[in-house]
Amino acid sequence: MPNLSRRKLFAAAIVAPTLMIAGPVTAQDKGDVTISHYFTGEFGQKVFNEQVAKFEKDTGYKLKNSPIGHEDFKTGILVQAAGKSLPDVFSYWAGARVQFVVDSGALHPIDDMWKKDGLDKVIAKSVADSATVYDGKRYLVPFNYHYAGMFYNTKVMADAGITEMPKTWEEFLAACETLKGKGVTPIALGSKDRWPAQFWFDYLLLRTAGPEYRAKLMDGSASYDDEEVKHAMGLWKELVDKGYFVANANADGWTDASDKVARGDAAMTLMGTWITGYWNGIGLVPADDYDFFPFPEINAGVSNAVVGPVDGLVIAANAENVEGAEAFVDYMTANVDVQTEWTKTYGALSANVNVDPANYNAVMQKAFTTVANAETFAFNYDLATPPPVAEVGLSMFARFMDDPSKVDDILAQASSDAAGAFKQ
Repeated sequence: MPNLSRRKLFAAAIVAPTLMIAGPVTAQDKGDVTISHYFTGEFGQKVFNEQVAKFEKDTGYKLKNSPIGHEDFKTGILVQAAGKSLPDVFSYWAGARVQFVVDSGALHPIDDMWKKDGLDKVIAKSVADSATVYDGKRYLVPFNYHYAGMFYNTKVMADAGITEMPKTWEEFLAACETLKGKGVTPIALGSKDRWPAQFWFDYLLLRTAGPEYRAKLMDGSASYDDEEVKHAMGLWKELVDKGYFVANANADGWTDASDKVARGDAAMTLMGTWITGYWNGIGLVPADDYDFFPFPEINAGVSNAVVGPVDGLVIAANAENVEGAEAFVDYMTANVDVQTEWTKTYGALSANVNVDPANYNAVMQKAFTTVANAETFAFNYDLATPPPVAEVGLSMFARFMDDPSKVDDILAQASSDAAGAFKQ
């Protein structure tokens, strides 16, 4: 998509309340580095701040830290970019969102820094190849990555007599029916903020139509009223119609759904590995109280894809302290002690090849192996398609969970809305 149309999309995306942004963030002296990030609350704010304190102590830089909640951040950072008031460095999700901001001219390329700091020997090549390069230049350094799997309450499963986790769709349906027969809701979903529902769409489409078709849907060369999408949504509707999902999913957040699984009110939830950090924080024990299994195979022969986000750090084109920003990015990603503590506590996997996987708990070690053995690593839906289009899809998922019986109308509307968003 040419840069001009991207700028139009960029302008459209920022028509939103700006009260969440305090205004331009500028460095006050050479030692100050300004940052905005979404590592707040249950998303690791405490451990992030601890690593920032180490950076300040070890380097002498002073970080001016502006954490913003996930949902506000998505719009807020675009507001700042449009006003040329971005902080020196900010966290961002690799994929289409970074491409969107690159196309607006708001990011600083980091090729020289990457070479100077020898990051080719630090960042796993598979992650670097998929997450760092946009239009032929590097813009993002991976801070961590996640994997979305089916996390479950081990006791609930055992009490229901399910000792072998399902590997195929037929086995998964049978497990859901068994759980329901035992009076346990099989699946918790907290889609109040819409994005938790995306993993269901991602995996159902990837396991049936495959990664190549999904890539076409994400770039606009396929349509939401295609038979492939209708089939995936039909499988999802079947699960809802059979009563396998908790009621009123759109009334709950992802932590509400996680709590339902932790309490045993539901058996499992499809969520990213950050759930492990949340559960560990409330006293659950990995492998004893919870575990996960990969999303089941649906169509034999379809490429085994895993889904998840890559969190990265990027530097603004208008950064006042580029040297300090580069020092921060390098420190937070290349420092093995920082990466070990961050990923272990937050519930993430490190892109730093020097971090020993033995530092992960038993569940995260299994997640690490699952990702390593996958044929494809796919960015989750709202990171795989341009932000204005992602808004269309996220709203589609929420509407679907409100009333699955209207799936045909919902897909028709999404097809029209997405096509319009791609043409802007």
